Amino acid sequence: MKRFLFIILITSVFNCKNKPAENIKLTGPVFGTAYNIQYFSEDGINYQAQIDSLFKVINQSLSTYIKDSDISRLNRNEGVEVDTHFARVYKASKSIFIATDGVFDPTIGNVVNAWNFGSENNKFLTDSTTIDSLMQFVGFDKVNLEAGRIIKPDPVYLEFNAIAKGYGIDVICEFLETNGIANFLVDIGGDLRVKGINIQRGAGWTVGIDDPNFDGTQSYSKVVVLKNEAMATSGTYRKYKQDEQGNRYAHIMDTRTGYPTKTNILSASVIAPDCMTADGYATAFQAMGIEEVKLFLRSYPELKVFFIYEDEDQTLNTLALNNFPE
Repeated sequence: MKRFLFIILITSVFNCKNKPAENIKLTGPVFGTAYNIQYFSEDGINYQAQIDSLFKVINQSLSTYIKDSDISRLNRNEGVEVDTHFARVYKASKSIFIATDGVFDPTIGNVVNAWNFGSENNKFLTDSTTIDSLMQFVGFDKVNLEAGRIIKPDPVYLEFNAIAKGYGIDVICEFLETNGIANFLVDIGGDLRVKGINIQRGAGWTVGIDDPNFDGTQSYSKVVVLKNEAMATSGTYRKYKQDEQGNRYAHIMDTRTGYPTKTNILSASVIAPDCMTADGYATAFQAMGIEEVKLFLRSYPELKVFFIYEDEDQTLNTLALNNFPE
């Protein structure tokens, strides 16, 4: 009898260990867009409540769209001791700011607002006097983090919208890893990070790069397989303004002039080890231009880049750099 019970217990344990991992899929609103998360869990736990809670904390720290967030209060020059989320994004932004010689600059926020691309509701401006006055206070080198507090001149306006979405993705990935999830995809508005494989397909995660469709439709002409890496895309074809003469102004600002970047690049996709890095550099590369990026990447082999751009005759072309996957 004891031997029979022992066999039953062994069989039960064996069956539990060989139980197929459950494919959990979560979706919801965040950062003005939506998240789509997929992970494989042996215990079938749904972490949506915890994930939504993490997003709330990140927003309360970094969102300029929330009036009482830490960053909004800082921009009103109220005394704020920043949290770990803010400090991590600040340090990553400072690193990219230095590496790109200021092309990536989180203090461009007031200029972004003046062009009506940001969280402040202003009219569409092209007045040079206004832009020149705002540019006096652009420069991330004017901002420092000391003992948990941001030190900056009062007129300097901070916003991390070009990197915070990628950071939010990384935070959720870290949460899943902490809870023993080894195979997952975390996507927010097309930027994403993956780990392991898609168990159902027995292969890496297959993801698409959006075609530059100005009409708002979504299609993919480039599909890649990722494993243990992140990808972010910055595009000028979705967020732009058009003046009465029909001139199109992209939301990517030239931090040297205060005017929207004039570029033939429609989208820049970057693969990096984490999504915060990919997000920040995708924005910077959009502004830098293809030739400057080619030179830059010689020192950054860990960054893989894919451009979709227009020729002079408006013909679409693509360019893969640093072994971006085919």
